Amino acid sequence: MRRVGMGIVGIGFAGSLHVEAVRRLGFVDVVAVASSSLESAQRKADEYCIPKAYGNYDALVSDPAVQVVHNTTPNHLHSAVNMAAIGRHKHIVCDKPLAITSSDARTVWRAAEAAEVVHAVIFNYRGNPCVQQARHMITRGELGPPHFVHGEYLQDWLLDPTDYSWRLEPDKGGVSSALGDIGSHWCDLAQHVTGLRIESVLADLTTVVKTRYRPTRTSETFSSAARDLPSQPVEIKSEDLASVLVRFENGVKGTFCVGQICAGHKNGLWIEVSGRERSLRWHQEQQNELWLGSRHRANEVLARDPALLDESVRGYAHLPGGHQEGWNDALTNVFRDIYARVIDGSRPASPLVATFEEGYRANCLVEAMLASHAAGNVWTRVQY
Repeated sequence: MRRVGMGIVGIGFAGSLHVEAVRRLGFVDVVAVASSSLESAQRKADEYCIPKAYGNYDALVSDPAVQVVHNTTPNHLHSAVNMAAIGRHKHIVCDKPLAITSSDARTVWRAAEAAEVVHAVIFNYRGNPCVQQARHMITRGELGPPHFVHGEYLQDWLLDPTDYSWRLEPDKGGVSSALGDIGSHWCDLAQHVTGLRIESVLADLTTVVKTRYRPTRTSETFSSAARDLPSQPVEIKSEDLASVLVRFENGVKGTFCVGQICAGHKNGLWIEVSGRERSLRWHQEQQNELWLGSRHRANEVLARDPALLDESVRGYAHLPGGHQEGWNDALTNVFRDIYARVIDGSRPASPLVATFEEGYRANCLVEAMLASHAAGNVWTRVQY
């Protein structure tokens, strides 16, 4: 297998995970990093043993050694970095969201298609073997026709007024907070495992912490260091809590809640699909198990064991049963399938990989939820 050169724009929390995951593939060389200044980029290059450092993304995407660009910048830069990479005919991997608005996301998606480059938005939970097993079972009809999909994604990293992130600033993170950040993950997971598109939404949004204290210098996402820095009060208007009813195609109903101010919930993502015969549930914090519910026989827990998973799924489980795999392993699975397509462009698209089209649709979903709330919590059709 030939080696591939990867360049990354921005290395914060997400970027560091991208670097680790692609290096695990064994045939990808992280050759360059770009940041907001050459000094910052050089510091990251030294920290992660990356040969080249650039003070802007244009220089990185122009480097002939970079074949694939990973975009892990703050949200407001996603569109510009993506377009710069596409303009140089580089394959592009972008953290979600694809862009701040659905209009910009559509432009980026169409440009990537026209350039005929591999393009992917990272919805990493698809990479978990139990998620793929759930998708396989639903597709095969083992649950019977689905009729209800529900779940939640709860965190507590923004519980205190001293918790702060650029994600809360509309000009950097977008007008949505909880829905755009983690609600988009739940919606992608729900549509991915069921194979059904969300058609309409009814959303009720809340801002629980209305005043926060912004540090006078920046800190990385999930960092607790910010609360110890000098700060100033900031009025917050984006939601940190939301409840949403959803209608899927084929009449399937659903509901989910998201919140970033729910004490004790660190990364509490779960989803349950109920069919006419059985139900199944996957919980991210117990991600090596898949719960199967029945009425007329005992409930079951299917362990992430390659010997027990379907043949089409077991390649995503890399350790024997009882040897737990985790969040980073799922991300590596997604990258493995992305880079397989980079190596062989004729390879069929992998279900683990969300394309820029799906990234665009995620933007449309969030905008529909915001519109639903703004109109007085009414049913709103998603405009794809």
